[in-house]
Parts: sequence; structure tokens; C-alpha cells
Amino acid sequence: MAQLKRTLLGGFAPLLLSGMLAAQVTTAAVAGEHDKHAKSYAHFNKDGDLLTPRNYREWIFVGAPVTPKDMNDGNPAFPEFHNVYIDPVSFAHWKKTGKFRDGTIIVKELVSVGTKESASGNGYFQGEFLGIAATVKDSKRFADSHNNWAYFGFESYESKSGAKQPEEACNVCHKDNAAEDNVFTQHYPVLRAAKPGK
Repeated sequence: MAQLKRTLLGGFAPLLLSGMLAAQVTTAAVAGEHDKHAKSYAHFNKDGDLLTPRNYREWIFVGAPVTPKDMNDGNPAFPEFHNVYIDPVSFAHWKKTGKFRDGTIIVKELVSVGTKESASGNGYFQGEFLGIAATVKDSKRFADSHNNWAYFGFESYESKSGAKQPEEACNVCHKDNAAEDNVFTQHYPVLRAAKPGK
């Protein structure tokens, strides 16, 4: 009986292994096909305004830089926290290629600096939501923008859409200071850690 069990198991092992390999190949093929027809998270109205992204807090959180007033002579350009999210398909593409795909959308959620004291010690702690901004990479829609990125501001989360900002309002700063392809990856260790070869 023991010999029969060994024989049966020995016969099934190659079949099991080949089945597992076939599943991996199929999964890779599906993933490749998914990349070609990847879901778009950026949607626009007929005027070219970006529709306010929804459910972005379920995307990949990459960081929360803050430039508080008391460290910037009371007048920083952005005195609030920026909670930054990238859509999941673009994050997967970044992990695979180290590039931001056409269609990448990154949302910046603006949050006030709240208290500076906590049970854990002194610091900067988030307060209230103030609004959102977003950037989209699209080589067809924004062919004339630097690296094909465009920037959008929203009056509030309740807004239906946000208008494209002038090139000099955002793109110039990103062009001159962002570490990679208009994105401040130097401030986002999540992106740096996910990049291939890191």
C-alpha cells in the first residue's frame, strides 16, 4: 500500500508542478494584457476639465509632505499637509517599469496643520481637509505640456471638476525641481522603494 501511495504521488507531482507553472504563465499573460488595456482613473468633461477623482483614498498612499508656516518665515507656498495618492494601475506599472505610464493620475489632498502637541510628543499633526489638487500624464491630451503632465485645482472635494492650471503655475516648478518625470520622488520613499532595481 505504501508503495502504491508513493507511485501515485510520484505520478501526480509532475502534473501538479506543470499545472502551477501554467497558472503562473496565464497570470503573467493576463497581467500583460491588463497593462495594454489598463483602467483609466482620469476622466474629463467636454470642456477638458478633470472630473473630481472619487475614492482616491483607496489608491496607493505615497507620502504626506508639509511645509509649515513657522519653518518658512510665516509664508510658505503650501502651508498644509499634502496627502499624496497614485492610482493603483499606475503604481503597478511603476513597480514593473520604473516609469509613470500614460494615464497616471496623482491626487494631492490638502490638510491643515492642526495641533503641535500630542501624547507622543511635539510635532506637526494633521487638522482639517482643505481641498484637493491633481496631476495627470497624458501624451495626447497634453502634448504641449512639459513631459505631458497637466495640473488641476479644485475648489473643494464637492466640486464636480477642476480646471487645468496655467503651465507657469505648477509645471515650471516640477520641471525644475522634481527628481523624476515631474514627480517629487525625492519626497516619496514609497515610490523610491517600489522602483525596480531598488
